[in-house]
Amino acid sequence: MRIRRMVTSALSSAALVLTSLGAVTAAASPAAANPCGFYETGSDAMYNHCTSDGSQIVIKVEVAWAADYERCVGPGNTWLGSASKIQGAHYVGRTC
Repeated sequence: MRIRRMVTSALSSAALVLTSLGAVTAAASPAAANPCGFYETGSDAMYNHCTSDGSQIVIKVEVAWAADYERCVGPGNTWLGSASKIQGAHYVGRTC
């Protein structure tokens, strides 16, 4: 009887740990998929403005074989164009 309680307790603890690890992995996945700042998917160039205050910022978009330009972006993801045409983007230090 005592051994059964010990085994049941150990299995419950292991299940709790594995469930917690699964929740952490699930919570981390969206952040990894959409990091803050410039990132590329397989075919798209994106900028993710991570903010909780609703601000809009100016970013400089670096374009291959064309003039770079500035763009005002709000919170969340903004599509910048094809990953083959956009080389990068960064915050220029001011709001819009």
